[in-house]
Amino acid sequence: QVPMISKVQKMVDVPQVEIIDKVVEVPVQKQVQVPMITKVQKPVEVPQVEFVDQHIHLPVQKHVQVPTVMKVQKHVEVPQVEFVDTHVHIPVQKQRHVPTITKIQKPVEVTVIETVEKIVD
Repeated sequence: QVPMISKVQKMVDVPQVEIIDKVVEVPVQKQVQVPMITKVQKPVEVPQVEFVDQHIHLPVQKHVQVPTVMKVQKHVEVPQVEFVDTHVHIPVQKQRHVPTITKIQKPVEVTVIETVEKIVD
């Protein structure tokens, strides 16, 4: 016998592809006109200061001779005092601690054995 080919239908799950759109914000760049600063020189008037001098009469100062004090050294003889020391030998006294002995009498009881001898005839 020859094998025969038979066709059988089979149910198969086919996965579906889902497309999700995501909105991303992109910042818009604006162009702004920036004004340019220019420096212009302007002439300014500076007031001038005027100095007015007043002359004052000053009296003339007179010079007076002042006597000066002079210090003169004068030699004076001072008598010399001579000290003569005489050495005197002074014996050194030493303090010593001497123990003191005190005798105390103490009554003591002593047992006395008394023997009585009796002679019997």
